[in-house]
Amino acid sequence: MKVSILGCGWLGFPLGQFLLTKGFEVKGSVTSEAKTQRLLEAGIIPAVIQLSPSADAQLLANFCDADVLVIAIPPKAGKLGVNHHVEQIEHIIPVIKQSPLKAVIYISSTSVYLDDNDTVTEESSTIEQNTMVKTELILKKELTAQGLTILRYGGLMGSERIPAKYFAGRTISTADVPVNYIHQDDAVGVVAWIIEHGFWNETFNAVSPIHPIRKDIYLKNCEDLGYDKPTFTEPMAPVPFKIVDVQKLIDKTGYQFKYANPLDYTYTKPVV
Repeated sequence: MKVSILGCGWLGFPLGQFLLTKGFEVKGSVTSEAKTQRLLEAGIIPAVIQLSPSADAQLLANFCDADVLVIAIPPKAGKLGVNHHVEQIEHIIPVIKQSPLKAVIYISSTSVYLDDNDTVTEESSTIEQNTMVKTELILKKELTAQGLTILRYGGLMGSERIPAKYFAGRTISTADVPVNYIHQDDAVGVVAWIIEHGFWNETFNAVSPIHPIRKDIYLKNCEDLGYDKPTFTEPMAPVPFKIVDVQKLIDKTGYQFKYANPLDYTYTKPVV
C-alpha cells in the first residue's frame, strides 16, 4: 500500500518511519529542499510542497498518486490570516478528487470543542468559527464519497515535548485542570491502525483515556527529569476545562493505547 503524508513534521515523520516498518511505501512532504535529506535517509520519498495556499498542481497530483493521503499540516494563523488553512485545504481538494486515492485522513484537534466544564464526545457541539471545524466541514462535504476519517487529537506530547518544560519555575493557576494529552507513539499508532484496518468515513477523538490534572503531571516531570517545580496558585476565577471522551475510538476500532495515562509517558529529552 502507498501512503502520502502531507506535512512530514513532528507527527508526520515518525508516522512515515513506522509505516515503513509495516511494509508501506511512503511519500512525505516538507516545505524546503533542506528538509528532504532526513526523509531520504529514513526511506521516505520526499516532495517539497508549499501550500501558500496554492501549490503546483502537477506536483500535488504526483504526491496524491497513492492509496491513502494523511493531511498533517497544522493551521498557522498570524500574518497569514485565520482562513489560510481553510484555503490550503480548498486548494488540494480538486487534486484529491481526481487522484487514485482511496481514502484521506485529516489530523484535526480537540480544540474544536468548547471548554464548558463537561465531557465531550464526537457528537458534542463544536466552535463554529474554529479553523479546523471549517476545514472538517469542507472535507466532509467534498470527500465523504472518497473515504474520509477525521482524527481529533489532544495535546501532542512525548519525545522532546515535555509538559513541565514549558512551565518550569513559573507560577501557574491551572493546576487542577484535567489534561487531554496523547503520546506521540499513540498519535502515530492510531493513524496506522486506521489505515491498516480501514475505518473510513468516521470522526474519532484521540487522547489518552485517563485524564490526570496538570499539577500531578508537572510534578512528576520535574521529579523524573530535573526541572524546577512551578509555583501553584489559586485562580482568581474557576478555570474552564473539558474532558475529551475517547470511548468511540476504543470500542469501534479496537485500538489499545500504549500510554493510557499521561503520568506514564516517556520522553527522549535528557535530564536537565
